[in-house]
Amino acid sequence: MRRERVVVLALDGVYPFELGIPSRILGAADGRYEVLTCSVDGRPVRTNADFGVTVEHGPEALATADTVVIAPVAPAHLADEVSDDVLAALALIRPGTRIVSICTGAFVLAAAGLLDGRRATTHWQVADRFRRMFPRVDLDPDVLFVDDHPFLTSAGAASGVDICLHIVRKDHGSRLANSVARRCVVPPFRDGGQAQYIEQPVPELGAASTAATRAWALERLDEPLTLADLSGHARMSQRTFARRFHDEVGLSPGRWLIQQRVVRARHLLESSDLTVDQIAGRVGFATGTSLRQHLNAAIGVSPQAYRRTFQTAR
Repeated sequence: MRRERVVVLALDGVYPFELGIPSRILGAADGRYEVLTCSVDGRPVRTNADFGVTVEHGPEALATADTVVIAPVAPAHLADEVSDDVLAALALIRPGTRIVSICTGAFVLAAAGLLDGRRATTHWQVADRFRRMFPRVDLDPDVLFVDDHPFLTSAGAASGVDICLHIVRKDHGSRLANSVARRCVVPPFRDGGQAQYIEQPVPELGAASTAATRAWALERLDEPLTLADLSGHARMSQRTFARRFHDEVGLSPGRWLIQQRVVRARHLLESSDLTVDQIAGRVGFATGTSLRQHLNAAIGVSPQAYRRTFQTAR
């Protein structure tokens, strides 16, 4: 079994937590990945904490990578241009190499001109700054990660876990990705996008949660659930339920239901030989055509293309 080489580039001001995510997540994938860490000159790197890190490799490691990960740096280190040594390091990456950024790592890729005309994301707190600096990039600050092959960008901090699990899932299927998630005690897939983490007023004391209703709905995705059904289960008015649901999840109930149905459909496409129409019925889409439309809107591929990719990986 060939191991894919993943090289993580650590720059001055790097966040230690995010720097360690690729090694921790990909390193739990049954030996499928070899993770190396490098700097632009092979020397120790200053972090944004009260310690530095010593790396084992210089920029030459980037030329051997199948996947490169740009670890994030503190906002004080962000600039609209990259230094000559960083540009020289990025130039060593072979054409066609998968390139991933975590959080503010997207600034490095954008400053190097690699994201021009592409869809990308970064941490919601620096989204406005990113747009001003890089107007040629199609920034989507509402998602946890974007896969615009060969460039993958993720939002803040723990979304580095999400994108690494996505890589495992894309390369080797959901079974291994779920196993990695269990080993690392993290969810294999997080609901919603960044909106649920944006600062907002604290709900009033004693406000009821919609969590129980979400769990109830997940057991009935094959049924034609309406807002009235959901709010009735939660014993709230439809208006109150919709507001609290959005506060907790960052999505409307309708969008959340579609998202969950797509997630369930993806699992069945990967793990079963059911037809598209059969899967549509099991997850609550009226027809196979509806499933095709929603899957294409979510991830840009047809059910058949998705099945070919992930059943092959499985």
